[in-house]
Amino acid sequence: MATAPSPEIQLDPLQGDPRPIEDWVTTFHLAVVILDPFTHESSWIIDTAARMLANYNAADVRTAWLVTGTDEEAQQFLGPMADEFLTFTDPDRAFVKSLELETLPAFVHIDHALNVVNAAEGWNPREWNVVTKELAKQMSWSYPVLPEAGDPPPYPGTPALG
Repeated sequence: MATAPSPEIQLDPLQGDPRPIEDWVTTFHLAVVILDPFTHESSWIIDTAARMLANYNAADVRTAWLVTGTDEEAQQFLGPMADEFLTFTDPDRAFVKSLELETLPAFVHIDHALNVVNAAEGWNPREWNVVTKELAKQMSWSYPVLPEAGDPPPYPGTPALG
């Protein structure tokens, strides 16, 4: 079960300077899909997660990728998706460790107080739906349909710490 991240954790965007996580949630909640660029399991969910994140583009939530690799690895792994959404890198997995995640991919919703509202680890559409529905409720927004035709079947994911 994911826990609140340490306020000192720095999130490093591809474009811009690293800032403490509390700076990223001052105005908006954060909904982040966390991927390991060194596993097939994280690559299988990219299109589904992009569709899900795009659903919230105009909502009052900051949507993002977090890739457990360097800037170059994130760009290579996500391709054009790295520019479509805010993308953070976490090569030493400090953010992942702070959340106490066990499995990637993961989808995590963090509020203004740095509380983890909801989190889903691995790819289980039912669990990701719990996160998307609560996020939609809190944002007074619609939620995406998961799974949709063409989405991967459920799978457990891989160890979050590599």
